[in-house]
Amino acid sequence: MLDIEDLTVDIEGKRIIRGLDLHIEKGETHVLFGPNGSGKTSLLMTILGDPKFKVVRGRILLKDVDVTNLSITDRVKMGLGLAFQYPPAIRGVKLRDMINICMGEKSEELTEDQLKLAQKLKLDGFLERDVNLGFSGGERKRSEVLQLLAQQPDFILLDEPDSGVDVENMELIGNALNELLRSQIPSMRSKAGLIVTHLGYILRYAKADRAHVMLNGCIACSGNPDEILQEIMTLGYEGCVKSCLKNMNAH
Repeated sequence: MLDIEDLTVDIEGKRIIRGLDLHIEKGETHVLFGPNGSGKTSLLMTILGDPKFKVVRGRILLKDVDVTNLSITDRVKMGLGLAFQYPPAIRGVKLRDMINICMGEKSEELTEDQLKLAQKLKLDGFLERDVNLGFSGGERKRSEVLQLLAQQPDFILLDEPDSGVDVENMELIGNALNELLRSQIPSMRSKAGLIVTHLGYILRYAKADRAHVMLNGCIACSGNPDEILQEIMTLGYEGCVKSCLKNMNAH
C-alpha cells in the first residue's frame, strides 16, 4: 500500500529526513515512535505532499503509483487521509457540511448514516457548529476521526491522536480507529495506516502490527509494537534502539 524508498527531505535548507525506507502492506497498521524533533510529523507531511517539505532524494509510492511529485489534492483523491496533531478551526464551515464534503455528498442535508457516524463519536450535538471552533482538545481529535470515518481513505495517517486527550475521549477515538482500520479479519482488510505517537497511549485501544523508532530523521529500529513500547518505557528511545540492534546481531 505504501512504499518509501531512500527518502531524504529538506525544509528551508535543513535536512530533516535522511535515507528513510518504509514498507506498509494493505491491511497493516504501523506505529511510529520517536522523541520530539526526530522527524515523525515531517514524515507524515511529506507523505501528504506539503510543498514546504522538499524531497531531495528517493520516492514515495502509494498503491504502486509514484506520488512523490503529486499535489496534496491528487494524493487525497488516490485515497490518502490525515488526522492532524493540532486540527485547525474553520470559520464558516459547519461540521455537518464537512461531513458531506468528506463523503462526497452534494446535498446540504444530513443523512441518517452521517448522523450515526457523529453519534458514534458523541458529536451529534456539534453538527451545526463551525468545524473545531471552540472545541476542546479531545473534541477536536474526535472531529478529525469523524471526518476520516466519513472520508473512508485507503491509507490513513494519524499524527499524535493521543496527545492532550483524556481517557474517555481516547477510548472513543481508539475504538473508531480500530473500526476504520481493523474491522475485518487480516486477510480481508483493505485499508492501511501509520500512527505517529510519542507516548503510545493510543495502542491501548487501537492495535498495530509493527512498530518503528525514528531518531535523527531516519528509522533506527523496528519490531513488535508491545515489545518496542516496553523497551522505550524502560530504556528510553536510544536505549531501545541499542537493545533492538543487539538482539538483531545476536540472531
